[in-house]
Amino acid sequence: MTPSTMTRDEQHFATRLRRDLRSDHAGEFGAVAIYTGVLAAARDPGVRAFALRHQATEADHLARILAILPRNGRSRLAPLWWVAGFFTGFLPALAGPRAVYLTIAAVERFVDRHYQDQIDLLEGRADHAALRDLLLSCQADEQHHRDEATELAAAPAGWAGRLWGGLVFHGSAAAVVAARRF
Repeated sequence: MTPSTMTRDEQHFATRLRRDLRSDHAGEFGAVAIYTGVLAAARDPGVRAFALRHQATEADHLARILAILPRNGRSRLAPLWWVAGFFTGFLPALAGPRAVYLTIAAVERFVDRHYQDQIDLLEGRADHAALRDLLLSCQADEQHHRDEATELAAAPAGWAGRLWGGLVFHGSAAAVVAARRF
């Protein structure tokens, strides 16, 4: 179906889908950078092992998104996502393991919701079953990352951790808005 033969609803859906996939590219690209930042600053062997495992998963997600996303559909703000991601990992790693885990838990809480919105959009659309399955798979990994980070943090965040977590969560939401456009 070409854009000229699509209904208004179909055009809206296609545009939304392209923008969501662009934001997924940006998010997974930024996630790889987060773990690069953690690895640049962390000395704790447990944190480093955590970061290496999770970075490999995020790199796999990125490769899977890139495999279905045309080059011209990718976020043009990739350098910004790399810098933002790197410092989102690097700064907490300077503060210690608990800060890293609280950061990852905050990021993944947002990512879980972000993927769920897309999964809901694709519900019942047989023509996009493979994409929905990909998003479900990525979401399951992100939920595991969130749960593992929450468990490793060992206790709820104090006021500074909640403030940082809110900044990370809302920063992720703002990044999605920008990535959907650029």
